[in-house]
Amino acid sequence: MSLIDDIVELEWQAFDKVQNEGGRASCQDNFETFRIMRKSQFLAWDVATLSGYHQDLCIAARRGRNLVQEKYARMMASTAPAEYAAFAHQLPPLSTWQKRAIEMIIETQLVWREAFAAQYPKLSGQARLIRTAEDSAYGTSFETYLRGELGTYSEDTLKAYQRMVEDYLQEDRNLTTMTMEHTAKLYGYASLRDAESKLVES
Repeated sequence: MSLIDDIVELEWQAFDKVQNEGGRASCQDNFETFRIMRKSQFLAWDVATLSGYHQDLCIAARRGRNLVQEKYARMMASTAPAEYAAFAHQLPPLSTWQKRAIEMIIETQLVWREAFAAQYPKLSGQARLIRTAEDSAYGTSFETYLRGELGTYSEDTLKAYQRMVEDYLQEDRNLTTMTMEHTAKLYGYASLRDAESKLVES
């Protein structure tokens, strides 16, 4: 099994155990969609970031932590602030450096996400809304999701991720576009351009 496949499997095991207020979500029984969405993201990562996150997942599992559950819990700071306030103290605290690094990464990735939306409006329309200001109880934005996910990484993994983002910037590449390119291909399209041309406006 490849490193990416192993990460997806570890995440799936954690995702399967996520407790929702309204009961088990239907997406928790759809491994294929989960696999495509998560693998698409990891295929765009470098080895250092993948290795760091894999270690995070393994350590968390040994300690009885569920990083996927924590990710969704952190998102509630925006989507359900009253409920979040009741359990926020139970989440592992983030250092000042982590908070600052997360916001710097998000600032860069929002630029990439909006550039992707401008180039591929149909595909973008099928993805999450972009900014936290657009969050609701029924929809979580790209920004909020990313903030929640980055908040589950160890400092070492976050540093690797930050270096990867800096490399993408230096190489004038777009991490969102790369991720979506992998998504399109895993769904059977030849390319992003091919997927965009075959989608109906949302």
